[in-house]
Amino acid sequence: MKILIVDDEALARERLRGLVAELGGHEVVGEAANGKEALARAAVLLPDAVLMDIRMPELDGLEAALHLALLDEPPAVIFTTAYGDHALAAFEAHATDYLLKPIRKEQLERALGKTRQMNRAQLAVVRRDSGEARARRYISAHARGTIQLIPVADIVYFKADQKYVTLRTPEGEVLIEDALKTLEEEFGERFMRIHRNALVAVACMTALERDASGLCLVRLRGIEERLEVSRRHVAELRRRMKAG
Repeated sequence: MKILIVDDEALARERLRGLVAELGGHEVVGEAANGKEALARAAVLLPDAVLMDIRMPELDGLEAALHLALLDEPPAVIFTTAYGDHALAAFEAHATDYLLKPIRKEQLERALGKTRQMNRAQLAVVRRDSGEARARRYISAHARGTIQLIPVADIVYFKADQKYVTLRTPEGEVLIEDALKTLEEEFGERFMRIHRNALVAVACMTALERDASGLCLVRLRGIEERLEVSRRHVAELRRRMKAG
């Protein structure tokens, strides 16, 4: 089994590498110090399993696992943690593999022997029930075997078109797999629905205007495009803009 080790502490990575070597029959193909590094290396190294710490800077382990699940052949993820009962109960309830630090060789052997892939829906439930369900810091897009991470802070809007959702930043557009309703539930504090097919970052809305046909449009910071606002959302949009 090819293994990627992810932990922000060098000593923890070294200890895991040593335990894997003691077990034999597996190969550590790489290491990463945070979730962003893990995504980049997993896309290239194609590990069978990832041993991943939960709490790390840049991108935590649970969010990184959500993005890893987008790969064509996602690795199994075994979470490693030094933290408490509530999170562990959530992992156990949803049959999520985890190792409690300090990790012993026998524990690692058992976990590697029953690794399983988890889809994004399962991982989202684990994040929620473990108390780690903060809104994501990044949205991911999968293209040509790589994972592109877009900071949520850079996103101007999400727009649905049939079965696809387009994410727009000042730099351009990206197609993503998230559903508009799911995005609204997760980022409702930051984004507002202005139409049945669009969520807009409240901080990016600069003005409301009407076109020659009487349609209400919102101007957006950083891009020339204006988006239509449905009549049922106009009053709430005005309120949010004034409050902001």
